[in-house]
Amino acid sequence: MMQIPRAFVGWEVLVADDERDSLEVASRMLKIAGARVSTALNGKDAIAAFKANPDPVKFVITDLSMPDMDGWELLYLLQQERPKLPVIALTAHAMAGDRERGLTAGFHGYVTKPIDPMRFVQQLVSMLSQIPEYAPLLKAP
Repeated sequence: MMQIPRAFVGWEVLVADDERDSLEVASRMLKIAGARVSTALNGKDAIAAFKANPDPVKFVITDLSMPDMDGWELLYLLQQERPKLPVIALTAHAMAGDRERGLTAGFHGYVTKPIDPMRFVQQLVSMLSQIPEYAPLLKAP
């Protein structure tokens, strides 16, 4: 069995998803990787959690399709608050063009559902290591 890298020790991470199973899998894997995780069931709750968190959030993972406020609007609002904050899309929309549309909009990466628990953290490390400010912070898997 593949070892989950402890890549996010001490990091604050926010996960927004209206599907509780995906939220639970993402949260659990991030905690195993050492992160402190805040969760939200929609974009509005995610913005509230983001603003209420006393420690700066290192990155956000968000579903694209959620009630009240979707991941696209959440991305836009987060970009207003912290322009360099990495936001990773989490979605079942794996159609051709969706990835490019997300990256063009400003998402730093794209994880498709269902989440593969054994690959999830490694996918995130791979995406975040492409950001110059983050690469030195990531512990080698």
